[in-house]
Amino acid sequence: MIRRNDDLIIETLARLLIPFIQAFALYVLFLGHYSPGGGFQGGVLVAASLILLIIAFDLEKTTKRFSEKFNVICNGGGVFIYAGIGLLCILLGGNLLDYSVLSKILPVGPEEARALGILGVEIGVEITVAACLVSIFIDLAANGEN
Repeated sequence: MIRRNDDLIIETLARLLIPFIQAFALYVLFLGHYSPGGGFQGGVLVAASLILLIIAFDLEKTTKRFSEKFNVICNGGGVFIYAGIGLLCILLGGNLLDYSVLSKILPVGPEEARALGILGVEIGVEITVAACLVSIFIDLAANGEN
């Protein structure tokens, strides 16, 4: 179990770094359209910021704010976003993850619909990856007790 050391320097650095790590995760997510990056890499960065929060401020205190129930909801919600966009494409008469058919229900053209569809899928992947990695870390840190 990770125990809190009440170290002012670690807590202060964590408070300063976590917002920048999460902002960089959003940057990597949105950059994924045009260059390497996207949901998986952004999810790993979000998970790293949450793991830093756990290390700096204690596992029990952090899991009170981000409960296991919330983590499960994020895990399932991310998969639901990804699968929902794919199934919506099928229901609209296209292929699985053929985002251009989303222009039938969105007030944009096929090109913009593709960009929005990819962004939606990347957001779902980011949420799922972050929730899975945080869950794995919590399970390892709690030695199966949590």
